[in-house]
Amino acid sequence: MEKSQILETIRRMAATNDGKAPGSQKFESETGATKADWYPKYWLRWGDAIREAGCAPNTFTKSYDDEFLIQKYVQLTRELGRFPIEGDLIVKRRVDKTFPNRESFRRLGTKSERAAKIIEYCSAREGFEDVIPLVNEPIDARLPELDGTSDKPAAGYVYLLKHGSRREYKIGRTYNPMRREGEIAVELPLPLDPIHVIKTDDPVGI
Repeated sequence: MEKSQILETIRRMAATNDGKAPGSQKFESETGATKADWYPKYWLRWGDAIREAGCAPNTFTKSYDDEFLIQKYVQLTRELGRFPIEGDLIVKRRVDKTFPNRESFRRLGTKSERAAKIIEYCSAREGFEDVIPLVNEPIDARLPELDGTSDKPAAGYVYLLKHGSRREYKIGRTYNPMRREGEIAVELPLPLDPIHVIKTDDPVGI
């Protein structure tokens, strides 16, 4: 898209949304224009595009305390029946604007650190016995890292993902399928559906 087209589209989308300018992900999902269409050719930040279009920059979500974030994690864990990945946080935010955005949860640390805090929270309270096994599972199944400390080849994975309801699939290789799924989900407007994962010591060959 040309710069003038992007600016006009931002204005049009804002006009149909009570004056609220679209975020970069919403803009991409509705227009098909990716970040590469505007960065760094026209702007270094999406907020700069919003300002040039004559719209007020979107305000950021307020800061939440750790307990509130943990409660939201517990809620989503129960809904999914498993420990959420990054993509789950994004999808939940899209359908429920009261749910904190993905950036808010970073204050809880890495995935394993978040899990540890949730287990500690649930263990100190009654009524959360169903959550602890769901959180423990990804910790127990944590994949080996490529640290060079083992003589055995590190286990890798070949995965097949489906993109939303479309007939679009992605095949790839990774050493951490859960993390990779979350990374891909950030880039796509529709939810991902994991189809199959193969564990192998030769992901490149497979």
